[in-house]
Amino acid sequence: MLATLGAIAFSAKAIIVKLAYRHGVDAVTLIMYRMLFALPIFALMAWWASRGKPPLTRKDWFGIVGLGVTGYYLASFLDFAGLSYISASLERLILYLNPTLVLLLGLLIYRRRIRRRHALGMLISYAGVLLVFGHEVTLDGGDTVLGALLVFGSAVSYAVYLTFSGELVRRLGSLRLVGLATTVACFLCIAQFVLLRPLGAALVAPEVIWLSVLNATVCTAMPVLMVMMAIERIGASMAAQSGMIGPMSTILMGVLILDEPFTAWVAAGTVLVIAGIFVFTHSVQAGRSARPYR
Repeated sequence: MLATLGAIAFSAKAIIVKLAYRHGVDAVTLIMYRMLFALPIFALMAWWASRGKPPLTRKDWFGIVGLGVTGYYLASFLDFAGLSYISASLERLILYLNPTLVLLLGLLIYRRRIRRRHALGMLISYAGVLLVFGHEVTLDGGDTVLGALLVFGSAVSYAVYLTFSGELVRRLGSLRLVGLATTVACFLCIAQFVLLRPLGAALVAPEVIWLSVLNATVCTAMPVLMVMMAIERIGASMAAQSGMIGPMSTILMGVLILDEPFTAWVAAGTVLVIAGIFVFTHSVQAGRSARPYR
């Protein structure tokens, strides 16, 4: 239940962002407000997880800043920017390709072998995204291309975070690392607004403020904690399987809340993406149980 609710809450972020864009706010201002309201929560999380632990070394801080930039600042900003051009459904399907990107980075950086079932799962998933992407391109043209590239860049940035976070997670613990890295990202998003926008740009519609509070709490901090608690109870593999509800919940909320069309193209693309990730993750698990994955 924790993993499922966490996945649904994460997927609701795109809906909140799309609603906020209806009030004339831009990505830089919107992400500033999200991180401003999330900052106290993540700072408290970092403090709580750091109690009684050894102090951080200079190497630790370099790693935390690097992961904060790639995993939470850049990934979040590119995602927010892309959502101004594409539907919430397509955004969620692109982000759901993240496990395949981690594997591809492993191939490029660590020379890890890709098995046939991995490749089959990736092929099915990317075919699903291309199906929905092609349908939106025919409707919106170049804006869809730009939005899809921005969101795909977000997925790549977060895959970089996942690829390089292993050593720090083992040394610091997941809760401490997430708290510190997201705190870094919060300061970066706030600094970005101060550097790129006049202070008058902070005067936004009241709806944007409340949506940002909702985004920072229900769609950001709470799902992080819920997924971590789920992993402690059922393991990362089962928690990841529960996360498959994410694209479906985004599409459903997009139809009910945003009045996004639910077409046969979206349905077929979603089925392909989920089926491909299912094949992909099960092939990874099978490979790990048979022999060390490398």
